[in-house]
Amino acid sequence: MSPTWQSEVGPPVSAPIGPIGAVRAALRGTVLATVTYGCLALLLAVRLFEWPFGRPVSPSITRFVCICAVHILGFRYRVRGRPMRGGGVIAANHVSWLDIFALNAAGRLVFVAKSQVRGWPGIGILARATGVLFVDRDRARAAEQTRAFRDRLAGGETLLLFPEGTSTDGLRVLPFKPTLFAALYGPGAPAEGRVQPVTLVYRAPPGADPRLHGWWGDMSFAANLLQVLARRRQGSVEVVFHPPLKAADFPDRKALAGAVEASVRAGLDAAGLGNPSGAG
Repeated sequence: MSPTWQSEVGPPVSAPIGPIGAVRAALRGTVLATVTYGCLALLLAVRLFEWPFGRPVSPSITRFVCICAVHILGFRYRVRGRPMRGGGVIAANHVSWLDIFALNAAGRLVFVAKSQVRGWPGIGILARATGVLFVDRDRARAAEQTRAFRDRLAGGETLLLFPEGTSTDGLRVLPFKPTLFAALYGPGAPAEGRVQPVTLVYRAPPGADPRLHGWWGDMSFAANLLQVLARRRQGSVEVVFHPPLKAADFPDRKALAGAVEASVRAGLDAAGLGNPSGAG
């Protein structure tokens, strides 16, 4: 399990949630929960009929929920570039649990998540229902997990990785770990393995701490969720799709991970937010 990233300075100070903020949080939370779990029921019903054919329909339901969530939460949302077609791997920087909505709103993706997520209250059932591919750091299961990766890729799915292994404050890109790129190399690897770097750019509203949307260290998920639901102005999130890279053009997974990391970091730097060194 990757260590949680810790900032060299404390997290942003959260503004008190007053009566208006509490009402706003209640309204947003109710609408978000209704859309999410209402569509979950629909998705599970669809899965009963589509499972013999793969997942031709249900990912569109997931994407619809995420598009709605971005707008319910009050973010300005923009996508630059295009997701690759035909399956492959997307690798993005990791800022917050909000990344799930921002990325899935842009295209049909299958998240790769640590196995602990399976047991998280509320989130675990959503992850299992939407086809998340769970992995852990147990070397004894490495071969099994590589086969699972390759099976998904062979089925034309697009797998989403967070190679940093942890979330940050959104102002930097940490070194990418090459482990999750192993399925693209060696016997049985896909002949046309591709990786598309993606940069997530969160901008806080004017006057707010630029780290506003980061979720890291010892931050409580429940408290962070409440702050997001109660906030009057959210700012924006931009999803930048860079040109895909071919695994065959790099000698090994370490070289590929370095090239993908450089592309993602360049996107954040171009937005005027990045810390090119990636130092924590």
